[in-house]
Amino acid sequence: MDRGKKGSKIPLITERTGLPLSIGISGANLHDSQALEPLVRGIPPIRSRSGPRRRRPAKLHADKGYDYDHLRRWLRQRGIRHRIARKGIESSTRWGPIAGRSSARCPG
Repeated sequence: MDRGKKGSKIPLITERTGLPLSIGISGANLHDSQALEPLVRGIPPIRSRSGPRRRRPAKLHADKGYDYDHLRRWLRQRGIRHRIARKGIESSTRWGPIAGRSSARCPG
């Protein structure tokens, strides 16, 4: 049985107001979790109000598609706080305003 899906997906990371920071394109059969690392690495340096440009988000919100220990570890190692919905634990209704516009968001 072939479970592969035809088509493509456009995973993206946005800042709090919905402005895209990093955009990718992948096959529809690629799991969402495999897109997170390249997307975070693809965020350009962002000018802050004071100090040097920020090269990574301070915090990242993501939906249940990113609920994997290796991704949580990877984010922690880079000093990125995360809020990732847990599969089978948290209701998606709580995440409506957070994960509704994109897969992963970086609150600014």
